[in-house]
Amino acid sequence: MDNFPVALDSCVLFQAMIRDTLLRAAEAGLYRVHWSQQILDDTIRNLLAKNKIKSIEKAQYLIQELIGAFPDALVEVPPTLVSAMTNNINDRHVVAAAVNASARIIVTFNLRHFLRKDLEPWGLEAQTPDIFLTHLYDISPEIMMDVIQRQSQDFQNPVSVAELLSMLNKRVPQFVSRLQSH
Repeated sequence: MDNFPVALDSCVLFQAMIRDTLLRAAEAGLYRVHWSQQILDDTIRNLLAKNKIKSIEKAQYLIQELIGAFPDALVEVPPTLVSAMTNNINDRHVVAAAVNASARIIVTFNLRHFLRKDLEPWGLEAQTPDIFLTHLYDISPEIMMDVIQRQSQDFQNPVSVAELLSMLNKRVPQFVSRLQSH
């Protein structure tokens, strides 16, 4: 199995269903997840700003759950490394976290902040969750099908795989299409 390091941007941690799918794939051993404290702090800020979570306590609880589930995911990011980055100033810390984690991929919805010219010197590539999850499916279709089946059953009120795929389709349509053709 290809258990490679990957950095997740806060915009993918912010979206519950995408976060759940990505982290379940990491739990299944398809890749090693990484983030920095600033990525987690940005996730809290975005969850509160968009009213996805109603209180700071609930947002902090979610982050503590993430840290507890993936204790090796947190990477230190030296300020000198952040200042060496040339991508969008607001996301330089994400690239620095990826470099410190020896990642080759940053998963983000915000590709415009991670241009090829800024990532290539570091051996990095930015991918949307759709491209990344499709890649994971291509690596191991059976494991990804199992991830989706388990995810559908772990809702407070379980849903069918078809219903889960319908919910995911808006954000990861290529991945959903691949699963539907399985």
